[in-house]
Amino acid sequence: MARGSASPRVSLSRYCKSRTEAGGKARRRTGSAAGSRQATCSCWRSLEWSPLRLERKARQLSFHLAGRATCPLRDGVTMSTRPPMRPPGNVPAVLLGFQPALALTGALCLQQNLGSLSPGKKQSKENTITINCVTFPHPDTMPEQQLLKPTEWSYCDYFWADKKDPQGNGTVAGFELLLQKQLKGKQMQKEMSEFVRERIKIEEEYAKNLAKLSQNSLAAQEEGSLGEAWAQVKKSLADEAEVHLKFSAKLHSEVEKPLMNFRENFKKDMKKCDHHIADLRKQLASRYASVEKARKALTERQRDLEMKTQQLEIKLSNKTEEDIKKARRKSTQADLFCYERKWYRRSSFPTAHPVSPGDDLMRCVDLYNQAQSKWFEEMVTTTLELERLEVERVEMIRQHLCQYTQLRHETDMFNQSTVEPVDQLLRKVDPAKDRELWVREHKTGNIRPVDMEI
Repeated sequence: MARGSASPRVSLSRYCKSRTEAGGKARRRTGSAAGSRQATCSCWRSLEWSPLRLERKARQLSFHLAGRATCPLRDGVTMSTRPPMRPPGNVPAVLLGFQPALALTGALCLQQNLGSLSPGKKQSKENTITINCVTFPHPDTMPEQQLLKPTEWSYCDYFWADKKDPQGNGTVAGFELLLQKQLKGKQMQKEMSEFVRERIKIEEEYAKNLAKLSQNSLAAQEEGSLGEAWAQVKKSLADEAEVHLKFSAKLHSEVEKPLMNFRENFKKDMKKCDHHIADLRKQLASRYASVEKARKALTERQRDLEMKTQQLEIKLSNKTEEDIKKARRKSTQADLFCYERKWYRRSSFPTAHPVSPGDDLMRCVDLYNQAQSKWFEEMVTTTLELERLEVERVEMIRQHLCQYTQLRHETDMFNQSTVEPVDQLLRKVDPAKDRELWVREHKTGNIRPVDMEI
C-alpha cells in the first residue's frame, strides 16, 4: 500500500477494543472462546496492513537500512546517531509492511545528507590549505589580512609558517627561529662579557708593569730641571698604573659582571618556553590526525552507503508484488505483536547511541580549531615577550658599552692629569739654568790660566 493512501487512521487501543467487543458478541453466539480468538486474529490482521501501520513499518525499515538521520549537524547536515534496529529474527523484512519506495527514500535521504558534507569540504579545501598541520588561507582566495602590529616588523606577524632547514631536508618552525635568535643573543652577550674580561686582564697587567717600571732606577742621576722633569715622568707612571687599576676594577663591576649575570637562567627559561610551544604544536598535530582519521571514516561510510543503496535498488527490482503478498500471508499474530511492542519500546525510550562518522568529524574539527586557537594565542603572547626581551637585551648591552666608553674617557682624563705635571716641568727646563746650578755645585775655580813668562 502506498504511503500517501487516504484511509482514516484509527488508534490502536480503540480499534482493538471495537474488535474485542465483536469477539465477545461472537463468543456469546457460539458459546465458546472461538469467537474471541477469531475476532482477535481478525483485529490484528486488519490492523497489520492498515495505512498507519504500513507507514510506520516502512519508516522503521528505512531507519534500519540507513540509520536514524535525526541528529542535526552544522550547515543542515543530518547524521545517524543510533545503530540500525533489526527486526525480530523470524519476521522477514517484507513481512513488516516493507515499502520499497519509502525504504529507498530513507536510504537516499541519509546518503544526500552525508554527501552534503562533500561540498563543504571542497569549499574548505579551496579556501584554506594545511601545511604541517597548520591551516592557512589559500593563496588564490586569501583575503587581505591586517598585521597585528603594522609598521613595526614585529615577531608576531612574520613567523607563522615553517621554513626549510638549510642543513637538512626537514623544516624549522618560525618560533624555533625566534628561539635560536634569543639563544644566539645570549651567546653574543656572553662573548662580550669575555671580551671585557680580557680587557680587564690587560689593564691589570698593564698597571702592574707601569708600577714596576716607575720603580726603575734608570736615569735616576739626572740633575737640574731636566732631572726634576724626568723624576716626574717616572712618578706619572705610578699614577697612571693606579688609574688603570681603578679602570679595570670599574670595568669588572660595572660592565663585565652585569653582562655575565644578566639573565643567568635565560637559557632555562627559553627551554621551558620552547617545550610549551612544542607541546601545543604536538597537540595540534594530534588533533589534525584525528580530523583526517574521522574524515576517512566518513568517506568510507559514504562509500558503504552508496554500495548498500545500489544493492537495495537491485533487490527492489527483483521483488514482485506476488512475493510481497505471499510473505504477508505467512505472518502470525504473535510475531507482529512482539515486533510492534519491540518497535514501540525502542522508539519511545531512546538509549545511548554510538557517535556517527559525521558527528565524530565535526567533533574532531572543533577540537582541532580549539587547539589551533590556543596555539595561535600562545604564539602571539610568546613572540611579543621574546620581542620585548630582545629589546631589553640590546638596550642593556648598549648602556653598559656606553659605561665602558665613559670609564675610558675618565681613565684618559686621569692619565692626562698625571701627564700635566710632566708637561709643566718640561716647559720649565732651562739648559743655562741647569748649567749654572751644576757649575756652582761642581766648580773647581774661576781663575783662568795665563802665558808663561821668561
